[in-house]
Order: sequence, then structure tokens, then C-alpha cells
Amino acid sequence: MSRRKLLTATRALVVAFALVVFLFPVYWTVTMAFKPASEWQPSGKTYWVPENPTFGNFERLFGAAPTGSDVLVSTPIDATDSIVNSLIVSVGGTLLALLVGTATAFGISRYRAGGKMLPFAILQLRMFPPIAVIIPILFLWTYLRMFDSRWGLILIYGAVTFPFVVWLMRSFFDEIPREIGEAAIVDGCSNLSAFRKAILPLVKSGLATTALFVFILNWSDFLIALVLAGNSVVTAPVFLSQITSAATGEEYGTRAALGLILIGPPVLLSILIQKHLVRGLTFGAIKR
Repeated sequence: MSRRKLLTATRALVVAFALVVFLFPVYWTVTMAFKPASEWQPSGKTYWVPENPTFGNFERLFGAAPTGSDVLVSTPIDATDSIVNSLIVSVGGTLLALLVGTATAFGISRYRAGGKMLPFAILQLRMFPPIAVIIPILFLWTYLRMFDSRWGLILIYGAVTFPFVVWLMRSFFDEIPREIGEAAIVDGCSNLSAFRKAILPLVKSGLATTALFVFILNWSDFLIALVLAGNSVVTAPVFLSQITSAATGEEYGTRAALGLILIGPPVLLSILIQKHLVRGLTFGAIKR
């Protein structure tokens, strides 16, 4: 075997091994979601493929009581409110971060607002471990009566992801020639309308990529929602951790079903903006 063929075969084996390692959790989640309780309860046998596939785990998540001999747990639960809460606070936090962060990034890129220290001061907001600041925020949110509310989560999600938006969008704005905005102003646009009509359309790919990244961060958050939300507002990640029963203990099948549902919004958003992703992921990556 020639050296080139050996190298090609080695690369193929490495890629195949990496795919197995990274895709196996996805495969296990998908199969677990369709297993009845008798197959995901601790026992001496491992079911790599569901022998008696069932939709009972999904039925329980939306308030229906599954029936049949393969269902050991028939008490329904309702995850609808938690999914709706996650959608509202994640979308709201993402829009807030994009609105404030994009304007800040443009000011830093075009007008050097805040000098050289402002971008690093903003970055410092992400340098503190969340667990170190979440307790003081809990006291503040309680005092402001925003504890256990959607608005409270939206504000904190927007603040937490704000630095990501600033640094990502700043690199995109740096790639836009200043002459474009200046030409729009000469044509009669104000600074705001020049920004909205001439600059933003040129960075829509970067804006879409940033929105996806920030949405995934907010959508998958667990710690902030666990501490700052109580009984009224429970997000899907927190609800997922609370799915247990006296009959089976940890309900792995039901959790897998909810996890499979929670993969949907980020994947759907990625599909909707896929034409912008490649451009957005490479735009601004060279010049820094």
C-alpha cells in the first residue's frame, strides 16, 4: 500500500471514529425517546434499538396518559408551558441583546466610542463565572420584583449575551468601508437612516449568525433560569431536570423525548438562515 493510500485510509478512520463519538449521544437520545419504560429502566439488558417502539413518552409530555402494557408510567405531565416560556425568554433576550449590542458595536467600530477600553470592559462581563454573580442578581431581581417573571429572564439573558453580540458584530462592521455610510449621508440620509438602510443590509449574514449563536446560548441556559425563576416561570431545561416519578425514578425516556423536542427550534432556525451562515461565519474572520 502506497503512503498516500495509507494516509487517506488513516484519515478516513479518524473521521469515522470522530463521527461515532459525536453522533452516538444523538442516536442514544433518539432511540431512548421511543423506548417504553420497561426498556429504559435499570436492568441487566441494554436495548440498543427499541424492541417495542412507543410514542408514550411524547404523549406524557403534552398531558395525555399513554395506555398499553408497555407503559409502566401513565401519569401525564405537561411540558407545554415550559416550552412556551423558553421560547418567549430566549427570543426576547436574543432580540434585546441584538438591539443594544449591534448599536454598541457600530459605535465602537465607526466612532471608537469609549476609546480602547470599552470593548474590553464589555468583555469583562463574561469573565466572571455565572455562579459568582447570580446570587447578588437574585437579591436585586427580588427587590425590583422581577424574580420569577419572563421580563426578568429576558433582561438577564440580554445582558449576559450582550458582550458576544458586541464583539461579533464589531468584526462585521469593521469589514464595511466607511465610504458607504458617508455616501448615504451625502445623499440626504441621517446617521440613523444611513445605518439602517446602507450598513445593516450589508451585515445581515453576520447578524443572522450572531442571532443563532445568542439564541442557542439563551435556549440552553439552565443555571440562570433555575435561580431566577420559581414556580410561575419554569423553562424547558429546568423542567427537564425535574422529570421524575415514584414508580421509575429517573424517567430517561421522557427526558429524551423532551430533549429531542428541544433540539427542534435551534435546528429550525439554522435551516431558515442557512444561506447566511457560511458567509456570516467567514465574514470578518480575516481582518483583525
